[in-house]
Amino acid sequence: MKPALQSWESRELASFFHTFSDLPSLAEAGPTVIERGEGAYVFDNAGRRYLEGNSGLWNMTLGFSEPRLAEVARRQYDSLPGYHTFFGRNSKPAIALAERVLSLAPVPMSRAFFTNSGSEANESVVKLLWMIWAAEGQPQRRKLISRRNAYHGATVMAASLTGKDYVRAFGLPLPEVVMAGCPHAWRFARPGESDDAFAARLATELADLIEAEDPSTIAGFFAEPIMGAGGVLLPPETYFAHVQPVLRRYGIPMIGDEVICGFGRTGKLWGAQCVGQSPDIIVASKSISAGYFPMGAVMLSREMDERASAASRAWEEFPHGFTAGGHPVGCAISLEAIRIIVDEGVLAHVGEIAPGFQRRLSDLASHALVGEARGIGLMGALDLVADKDSKQSFSGALRIGERVAASARARGLIIRPLGSSIVLAPPFILTDGEVEHLFSTLSDVLDDIAAQPDVKAGMSR
Repeated sequence: MKPALQSWESRELASFFHTFSDLPSLAEAGPTVIERGEGAYVFDNAGRRYLEGNSGLWNMTLGFSEPRLAEVARRQYDSLPGYHTFFGRNSKPAIALAERVLSLAPVPMSRAFFTNSGSEANESVVKLLWMIWAAEGQPQRRKLISRRNAYHGATVMAASLTGKDYVRAFGLPLPEVVMAGCPHAWRFARPGESDDAFAARLATELADLIEAEDPSTIAGFFAEPIMGAGGVLLPPETYFAHVQPVLRRYGIPMIGDEVICGFGRTGKLWGAQCVGQSPDIIVASKSISAGYFPMGAVMLSREMDERASAASRAWEEFPHGFTAGGHPVGCAISLEAIRIIVDEGVLAHVGEIAPGFQRRLSDLASHALVGEARGIGLMGALDLVADKDSKQSFSGALRIGERVAASARARGLIIRPLGSSIVLAPPFILTDGEVEHLFSTLSDVLDDIAAQPDVKAGMSR
C-alpha cells in the first residue's frame, strides 16, 4: 500500500521554521502556501486568490507576473549567469546599475556598491563608518544613533539599529547603539504641541543625547525618511530641517535608509524628496529590483567616497563585500525594474492613484476601531485603539492586528499586522478598481471585528 500523500501545509509545518511568524498560531491555523502570482494577486495551492495589499514585503512593486523582468533575467543567465565584484573585477550590468542609481539619487552621490539586502547594506555602512573614523585618528567614534520604532534590518548590527522591543530576544541592541526619539506626533507630541514645536523638541533632545554620549564618540545617525516597518510613521514637515543642523554641528554623517521608501513607494522616487532629508549616505533595496532578485545598494556622497577611499589605502583594499553583491542577473533585473518604474509611466501611475488610496485610507479614521489613519503615496497604516480619546491600545491578549489580518485573508486580501496597527503597501500597478476593492474589504473586516463580543467589551465607552 502506498503511503498517503501529505498536504503542502503539513509538509510545511513539519519541515520549515518560520521567521517573523506567531509560531503557536501557525501550528494551530496552518500556513498559507502561495503557488503563483498574477498582476497584484497571488494564488494559494488550493487556487484561492488574494489581493496582495503589502506587495509581499513592500518589494513586489511591479506585481507578480511582469514578463519583462523574467525575460531580462533569462537573457542575463544565458550570457553571464553569475560573477562577483571582488579584486577589481565587475560585470557590465553592475556598472550600468551604479550609473543609473547615481543619476537618479535625490541629492548628489559619487559612487555606489551593491549588497544582497537592505540589512546587509546597513551593516556595510556601519563597517564603512568605523573604518573611516579609525583611519582619521578617531577610533573612539563607534556609537551609532538610531530612533525608537525604526527598522533597519535583521542582521546583528542592523537589528541593533532597529528600535523595536523584540530585538531584546537576542540580547540587542549592541552597546554601540543609542536611541533618539520617534518622530510620531500623534503618539508622542505633548498636549497642545504643534508639529513644528514637536520637531524642534526632538532636535533639542537629539543634541542633548549627543552631548550626554560625547560627540567625539558618535559615528553616524541612521534615519528612514518615513518609518515603514515602524507603522508608516511620517515625521513632522520640519523634522529634518531641525535635525540636520544638529548633525552638521557635530560632524555626524546622516545615513538615509530608503529600503522601503526608495524607487516610488511614496509617490516620489525617493522618500528624502518628501521630507527634506539630505543624507550623506543612501541605502536602498526592495523596489530596486521590484522584488525579482535579492538586491541592496549603498550610495556615497563625494565626501564620504573620498574619506572611504583614503581610509582603505592602509589595507590596500576596502576589506568588505559579499559573494553575490553586484550579481549580474540581479543588476540586469534592477536596471529593467527601474526603467519600467521611471520611464514606462509606473511612477506617474502611482501619483495618479495615490490620492484615491489616501482618501479611502483617511475615510477609515472615523471607524470606531481606528485611532489614526496615516500615509503617503502607496503606503498607509491604521492604528487600532480601544479608546480614541486616550489613544489606549487594545489588550495584547485580543491580538487585534492578527485578528484583522486573518479576517481579511479569509476575504481574499493580504494585509500586514504590526501589533495593534495594520499596514498597507500594495503594488504600484494597482488599479482604481483594486484600490476600491481593497478598502471596501478592509472596511467590512473592521466592522465585523468591532462587532465581536470580546472586542466590544475591550473598547471604552
